[in-house]
Amino acid sequence: MANITLVDDDENIVASVSLALESHGHKITAYHDGASGLEALEATPPDLAILDVKMPRMDGMEVLRRLRQTSQIPVIMLTSKDEEIDEILGFNLGADDYIHKPFSQRLLIERVKALLRRTGADGGEAEPSVEGAGRAIKRGKLTMDPARHESMWDGKPVKLTVTEFLLLQALAQRPGFVKSRDNLMDAAYDDQVYVDDRTIDSHVKRMRKKFRVVDPEFDAIETLYGVGYRYRES
Repeated sequence: MANITLVDDDENIVASVSLALESHGHKITAYHDGASGLEALEATPPDLAILDVKMPRMDGMEVLRRLRQTSQIPVIMLTSKDEEIDEILGFNLGADDYIHKPFSQRLLIERVKALLRRTGADGGEAEPSVEGAGRAIKRGKLTMDPARHESMWDGKPVKLTVTEFLLLQALAQRPGFVKSRDNLMDAAYDDQVYVDDRTIDSHVKRMRKKFRVVDPEFDAIETLYGVGYRYRES
């Protein structure tokens, strides 16, 4: 169903994860260190990547950071660390999802399934987040094309991850209307995936940084403290 690249130095995890994903029809290519994994990801981008955080030759965070310079493929991070700062750092670098070790194979399968469904890489069309979300959106300087997963600001392309795109799409769909963090979670994540408020904040912060690269005056995403976010059409 999908080509998935797995990068993890734990041979037992590689074997069990590969078996579980292959049993669901996916093609798995595995690498045991970050440097080799990054080289493969850049040479032949898969439909989805699964990266361990702690690896030899290059850790997963550095792999993600370098990958995001050229690619927006969906990425799930695996970590044995139980520190919130690592998860927030991963989201700030552009991760789409995070799973803590030890994890059940069923949980991983559901997370992979949800992410592939959101991108359309499961063989179907990308799943719209709100009514009418499959249509192109034009809001002031912002243009979004969900069918091509393309976003532009004042005619200049802005590369967004799957999660970032869905969050912005939910906001831009109804400019001026406030979206709570719970609303945004529903728009960007599968029902079986729980994320906290800080995760949404990290994605929004990263989106703003990307738009400010092409326009330092970008201020279309407004924060209403204690309430949520809204898109302000200039």
